[in-house]
Amino acid sequence: MKKSLYFLIITLYWIPLKAQTTAENISEESIINIQTEQFDLQDEVEFPWHARRFKVTAGAFFPVNNTEIRVDGNNGNIGTNIDLEDDLGFNKSSSSFMGTFDWRISRRSRLGFEYFLLNRNSVKTLERTINFGEETYDVNARIAAFFDIQIARIAYGYSIISKPKYEVGLLIGTHILFGELGIRLDVNQVGGERRENFNFTAPLPDLGIWGEFVLGKRFGLYANANYFAAKIDNIDGRIISYGLSVLYNVHQNFSLTAGYTGLNFKLNAVEKRLNGDLKWGYNGPTIGATYTFGNHVKLYKH
Repeated sequence: MKKSLYFLIITLYWIPLKAQTTAENISEESIINIQTEQFDLQDEVEFPWHARRFKVTAGAFFPVNNTEIRVDGNNGNIGTNIDLEDDLGFNKSSSSFMGTFDWRISRRSRLGFEYFLLNRNSVKTLERTINFGEETYDVNARIAAFFDIQIARIAYGYSIISKPKYEVGLLIGTHILFGELGIRLDVNQVGGERRENFNFTAPLPDLGIWGEFVLGKRFGLYANANYFAAKIDNIDGRIISYGLSVLYNVHQNFSLTAGYTGLNFKLNAVEKRLNGDLKWGYNGPTIGATYTFGNHVKLYKH
C-alpha cells in the first residue's frame, strides 16, 4: 500500500514537471523557427533596384589628370618627353561624361559596357623647345594643343559567391582607347601655321575582381579593381583601374550613385603615324543616375 502511495506521488509530481519542460522546449523551438523564417524571408526580399536583369547609368566624372607623352618622328627626330599639364598648360582638373550598361545574363554571369569621353585643350607660350613628331617648336613660341580621349570597355563578370545580400566574382575585359593628340603653332607666329596631329587606337585587356553588397533597403555598394600588362602587335601597354560607388534608391527603379574611380595606363606604340610613349593617369569623383529594369534574377541563400 505504501509502495503504491509513493508511486502515485512520484507520478503526480513527474507529469507536471515533464509537461512544463516539454512546453518550454516547444516554446523555444517555436521562437527559433519563427526567427529563422523571418530571417529567411528577409534574405529573400527583392528590392526594386537590386538584382534586376538590366541596369543603365549615366553621369558626370571629375578627374584629376597627369599626362606624359613622347612622339618620335619618322625621319629620325627624337621626341621630347612632354608633361601636358606643366609643359603645354593643360588643366589638371576637368569634367567628363560617362555611361554604363549592365546585363545580368544569369544568376552568376553578367556583361558590362562602359563609355568615357574626355576632351581637353590648352594655349600656352612654351618655356622650352619641344620636338613633337616631325616638328620642332621653339622656346617662347605660342602654341595651341588638344588631347581628346574616348574609352570603351566591355567586361564579363562571373560571380564566385552569389548570395541575396552580397556577391563577389572575377572580371575579364578590354579597354579600347581612341585618342587624338595635336599641337598647332599660332597662325600669327613667324613662319605661318604648323601643326602635327596623331590618332591612335589601343586595345588594353584586363583582369580583375568585383563585389556588390546590399547595405540596407535603399543602399548598395559596388567595388572593382583591374590590372593587366600585355603586348599586342606593335602596341605594348599596361593598365590599372579601380572604382567604388555607393547607390541610394530614390524610388522604385530609379537610384542615384556617387563614387570614386581611377585609371592609370602606360602605352608604347610603333605605328605608321605614331612612334612614342603615352602615360596617362586620372582619378576623381563620379555622380550619376541609375535605372534598373527587367525581371529579378534569383539569388539563392544556399
